[in-house]
Amino acid sequence: MVDPAARRRAKMLPLPEQVALVLQGGGALGSYQAGVIDGLEAAGIELDWVAGISIGAVNAAMVAGNPPERRVERLTAFWDKVTSALPSFPIFPDDMVRETLHEWSAGFVMLAGVPGFFTPRGLPPVMAAPGTVAALSFYDSAPLEDTLNDLVDWDLLNDGPVRLSVGAVDVENGNFRYFDNRFERIDARHIMASGALPPGLPPVEIEGRLWWDGGLVSNTPLSHVLDHQTEGLLVFQVDLFPSIAVRPRTIMDVMAREKEIRFSSRSREISTQLMRLRKDREIARRVLAKLPPEMGNDPDVRALAERSAEYPVNLVHLIYRANAWEGGARDFEFSARTMREHWQAGSEDVAATMANAELVAENIIDGKTAAFDLTRR
Repeated sequence: MVDPAARRRAKMLPLPEQVALVLQGGGALGSYQAGVIDGLEAAGIELDWVAGISIGAVNAAMVAGNPPERRVERLTAFWDKVTSALPSFPIFPDDMVRETLHEWSAGFVMLAGVPGFFTPRGLPPVMAAPGTVAALSFYDSAPLEDTLNDLVDWDLLNDGPVRLSVGAVDVENGNFRYFDNRFERIDARHIMASGALPPGLPPVEIEGRLWWDGGLVSNTPLSHVLDHQTEGLLVFQVDLFPSIAVRPRTIMDVMAREKEIRFSSRSREISTQLMRLRKDREIARRVLAKLPPEMGNDPDVRALAERSAEYPVNLVHLIYRANAWEGGARDFEFSARTMREHWQAGSEDVAATMANAELVAENIIDGKTAAFDLTRR
């Protein structure tokens, strides 16, 4: 839990007009996001917008589809349910022992599925009739629909104060799209579509189109949030795969590092490009302010002014940094012990961020744009 001192510091943080939480995909690592949400809630940070992809969309729906006082309760119910098949057995505190148990747990998930999330199909997809849903995936995600309907108030999600955006990819044309409750009504299908990662999970049909996991194109919805920003913004971006790690020593390390690079590079690249573009616009605005007033009606000056106009944004990174025993299967290792450790790490990183938030506060007050990683270790 967040300590009282961190909570007091959070309440002193001068929040801008809008606070957004951006959640990427990462399967079982999504419990770290739940810990972040818990930490932000306990620290008194009110969220106006949550945007997610894959497991991030599931956690985002829990936020937008529940009142503040029930969000952590609902998140707890979800994560307790999906990790209920692999409880916390007493283990010897050794990295090699833990890694063996970790890989065994992931293997169990591959064989048995995840309660309330997905189950193995009775027959492999190659034996199913072509064109049927059963022929398109190894697992059935129908249990997730029931779980979402039990834990999310869809009327509150669609009509309430929190904006929700979830990303998915059109299977046939490859186009990426955000489903947004400010433009359409969201239900369980949209959340499931955002997390329908092939070939494990089946595509989800919406409006006659089939949709897959948004992480196939982009694992972070940051661009959608910034593209639709209409006022000063503070963004907490939760990354589940670090861009920096030690050199691999085993084949399991190689598998883990490959996945980190594949997903974190997209997230970091998008973040860096967007922030660089904003810095360029900032420079353009300063140059425009130096021009003599008579140039204000020049068509090129007006066009540049329109293109460079924007609101300030402060981007705070919260990055999950894996333990030594976590390998390439960390995103589908749904054990209760690991889930609780991920959750705790998320809460602690929020506390560390709040304890070092003076620079963020300064930027918000001065109306500047910047990115921060205040938990860098």
